[in-house]
Amino acid sequence: MDRSEFDLDRFTPYLLNRVAGRIVTAFEADLAAQDVSLGQWRVLASVWHEGELMQTEISRHTSIDTSTLSRMLAGMEKRGLLKREKSHEDSRAVLVRLTAKGKKITETLIPQAMAVEAAAQEGLAPGDVAKLHSLLRRIYANLT
Repeated sequence: MDRSEFDLDRFTPYLLNRVAGRIVTAFEADLAAQDVSLGQWRVLASVWHEGELMQTEISRHTSIDTSTLSRMLAGMEKRGLLKREKSHEDSRAVLVRLTAKGKKITETLIPQAMAVEAAAQEGLAPGDVAKLHSLLRRIYANLT
C-alpha cells in the first residue's frame, strides 16, 4: 500500500480518538476532585439524564460491557452513589437510581462537563455543532 492512500489526518477513528483523549484530559481533574472515574461519570450522567435505568440500558447508553458494568455498579452502590433493585415488572432486570449523594456529584460535574464541551466547540457555528452531533450518531449507528 502506498503511504498516500492512508492519511492519518483524514482517518476518522484516529481523529475521533485524538479528540476524545483531549476531552478526557480536560475533564480529568474535575472527575478526580469528585473521586469519580470516567466510566463512573458516564453511568452517573446516564442515570441522572433518564431518572432511572435498567442495568442493560446503562450498558447500551455507556458502551460499558455488562460484566464490567456490574462490578462498577456494585462499587458505586457501596460508595452510596446509586441504588440497585430488582424490577417489579421483570424479576431478572435490575433498576438503577441515583442516591442523593450520586445526584449531588453528578450535578456538580455537569456544568464542568459542559464547560469542557464549550471549549471543544469554540469557534463552531451552532449549525455545525448540530451537524457534528448528527454525523456522530450516524457513525455510531453504522457500527451497531
